Amino acid sequence: MGIGGWIFLAVVAALVVWMIATYNGLVTVRNRFRNAFSQIDVQLKRRYDLIPNLVETAKGYMAHERQTLDAVIAARSGAVQAAQRAAGAPGGAEAMRGLAQAEAGLAGALGRLFAVVEAYPQLKANETMLALQEELTSTENRVAFARQGYNDTVMEYNIRRERFPANFIATLFAFVPAEPLQATERPEERAAPRVSFR
Repeated sequence: MGIGGWIFLAVVAALVVWMIATYNGLVTVRNRFRNAFSQIDVQLKRRYDLIPNLVETAKGYMAHERQTLDAVIAARSGAVQAAQRAAGAPGGAEAMRGLAQAEAGLAGALGRLFAVVEAYPQLKANETMLALQEELTSTENRVAFARQGYNDTVMEYNIRRERFPANFIATLFAFVPAEPLQATERPEERAAPRVSFR
């Protein structure tokens, strides 16, 4: 074999090594964002487990607020189902949008519950209710932190799969775009509080 043949083999070998490295890099980043979603899933399950205890504690004091309590339970049920769909397809656009909507609905229902709790001083001072609210707040912070980690790895994955020339490998092996998980808080909850000294 002549020098031209060796050069051709070297080019082919380099191309194969590049393809393997690119494929393995995409697999690594895809697995990172899937793992990051599993961290969100753990915190969401923890949150979902706290909500029935919160509702049970409130039931004894809020006999006239049954509609609010039922709305929280229904929103929790919808969020659990959406989380299960998202866990089956982490990064899937439809699953992630569905989870974000269900979580926003649950956050709204919990917000209404806490607003009603303010009208019941005995319930507001109940040690179990205070502990559950503190635990829920802590879990919300963990969910936000896990969501940030997930979104960062989704961004890294999407950038890698869209870069030239890796996008050829991504297309060839069906590495589809991943969807970030949007914040579940309502815009008014994310806004900075207004301070006025009048």
